[in-house]
Amino acid sequence: MTEQTGERYRILVGYDGTRTAKEALNVALFHAQHLHAEVHVVWSLMGGQNTSLEEIDTARDGLQHAQSLFAKAHIPCETHLLIRGLSPGEDLVRFAEEHAVGEVIIGVRRRSQVGKLLFGSTARYVILNAPCPVVSVK
Repeated sequence: MTEQTGERYRILVGYDGTRTAKEALNVALFHAQHLHAEVHVVWSLMGGQNTSLEEIDTARDGLQHAQSLFAKAHIPCETHLLIRGLSPGEDLVRFAEEHAVGEVIIGVRRRSQVGKLLFGSTARYVILNAPCPVVSVK
């Protein structure tokens, strides 16, 4: 709980089902236990209205997995599937701003220079633009 407002500390996890995202969930679990925090797991799909049902189903399944992980540990957790047409980085930063998040946890992975050029870096965007500390997990 924060001393000023009496509200729980909020941790945001950017999640996409990858190995590093699963590691980010584990770090969030550890932080939430020690900070008595609530966790918000966010999966962002960039496609907006063009997002396929298969992508949505995959995201929902992944979020359900995340929810069960925190439920087993008795940690308050909300999951959010965002399909706003924003990049995942923009979605995560906006969510952090809108929900007074105290910490963002994201998985990072190595990419080639071409991969960075073509796709950008969600982690880099979040690290540079988030309104709070960002923990990167590899």
